[in-house]
Amino acid sequence: FEVDLTHIAQLRNREKSNFEQRTGSRLTFMPFFARAAITALKQFPIINSSVEGENIRYHRTINLGIAVALDWGLIVPVLKNAEELNFLGLQRGITDLGERARTKKLRPEEVQGGTFTITNPGSFGAVFGLPIIMQPQVAILGVGGITKQPVVVTAKDGTDSIAIRSIVHLVLGYDHRVIDGAVADQFMAQLKKNLESWSEDLG
Repeated sequence: FEVDLTHIAQLRNREKSNFEQRTGSRLTFMPFFARAAITALKQFPIINSSVEGENIRYHRTINLGIAVALDWGLIVPVLKNAEELNFLGLQRGITDLGERARTKKLRPEEVQGGTFTITNPGSFGAVFGLPIIMQPQVAILGVGGITKQPVVVTAKDGTDSIAIRSIVHLVLGYDHRVIDGAVADQFMAQLKKNLESWSEDLG
């Protein structure tokens, strides 16, 4: 899915200095993606399920795995009960797990129990990647690089013009035994809507 992040990019540029002074945390793009995904997962709980033998288990909580690239490989610390956190809580939780992953200070239970994962191949310049699910999870979101691109914009009166927009490509890898393409597309459409119509307070 191609998502227009212009509004969020402008909001982040406008608020990042004040946000860091006020909260002590850097304002990154990841909590925007995390928050938008959490909201969509609540509407499509099958995406937040797992396979247990012949059964599908629906999870009451959203334990969000955030992939972190290290010199020696990839590790996926898990932010437990992510649905209970506001935007600032997500930013602090993601930052904390990432920093402790890089300094090898994660506890074993902090890399277990994930119900949905976000990975970010875009941090290395990829426009998009094709992420593979971490079983028994049934879905993983891949976030591509954010680039400025010319796009056709249609005004309310129907006239078209070309404008520069901040664009990101999002990809959902999913287990076809559990999730069919229609549900996956509906989830991604909701995720796109959550990002493009962002109105939540940053905390």
